[in-house]
Amino acid sequence: MAITTSIESTLRNNGGWIGIERVTDMQRITVVMMTGALLLLFSPVASAAPASKGLLYHDGGTIRTVVVSSPVPGGGTDPFYVVTNGASGQLGIAGVAPGDGAYHGGSWQVFVVTFNAGVTPYLLTSDEAVFAAATAGDVTVTRNPDADFRCPVQP
Repeated sequence: MAITTSIESTLRNNGGWIGIERVTDMQRITVVMMTGALLLLFSPVASAAPASKGLLYHDGGTIRTVVVSSPVPGGGTDPFYVVTNGASGQLGIAGVAPGDGAYHGGSWQVFVVTFNAGVTPYLLTSDEAVFAAATAGDVTVTRNPDADFRCPVQP
């Protein structure tokens, strides 16, 4: 307490608190600016790829999507199938879409589908087709939670 009183009286005698407040204000401004710059640098919005439009297969037809880079590792709820070595024209496969009871707004749980050796790839256009191909031994389906992402679809 005696040290604090001594510092306070010295500061008052040497021009008051103004010098200290200016340094503190400058430090605060610097910290705020640096924090803002770091948040911008590391935020998903700043590092996201620009949105583009695309198509997905769902129940044998196609649905539209707005492709945005919004990863949510381990956070997907709706099944999404990525075919790694499919036939020409193969698209991603949405297990659910708007209008389906289980659709959660495009929070995708990624499954990697790979045609097995010796199998000539063919188009898979629904999750039912993926299940049938897996049952027939044509494909291997592997869960990849690190690839989960958010992406809206339109019927």
